[in-house]
Amino acid sequence: MAVRTEEVFARQHEVLALDDIEALHDTRVATRRLRAALEVFEPCFPHGAFRRVLAEVKQLADSLGERRDLDVQIEWLERYAAARGGAERPAILGFVEALRAEQASANDALAELLEDVRSEDLEGRLHELADRAASPARRRRSGSAR
Repeated sequence: MAVRTEEVFARQHEVLALDDIEALHDTRVATRRLRAALEVFEPCFPHGAFRRVLAEVKQLADSLGERRDLDVQIEWLERYAAARGGAERPAILGFVEALRAEQASANDALAELLEDVRSEDLEGRLHELADRAASPARRRRSGSAR
C-alpha cells in the first residue's frame, strides 16, 4: 500500500503538463494499481475509512483517465494528419483543435480535483491506512519472536 501510494503521488506536480503526457499516464497506472491493492486488502482496513479512500482513488483515476483519453486521441490524430495531405489535413487538424479545448477543460477539472486531494490529504490518509493495517501484523511477528 505504501509503495503504491508513493507511486500515485510521485509525479503529481507533472500531471497537468500538456506537453509531456507520460507523467499523467504513469500516475493513472499507479492509481489503478493502488485501487487493486486497496480492494485485495480490504479486510485489513477499517470499513468507513476504506470506503472513503477507495471512492477518492476511483475519482482520481476517472479524472486522469478522461484527460489521458484525450491525450491519446490528439497524439494519434496529429501523427495521422502529418501523414496526410490535401484537404484531409486541415479537417483533421481542426478536429484536433476541438479535442485540445476538451483536453484543457479536462485538465482544469483535474487541477481542481488535485487541489482537493491535497487539501484533504489523501496521501496522508492512505499512508495512515497502510500503517494501521500493518500494525497488527507487526505485533504478531514481534509476539511470535519471543
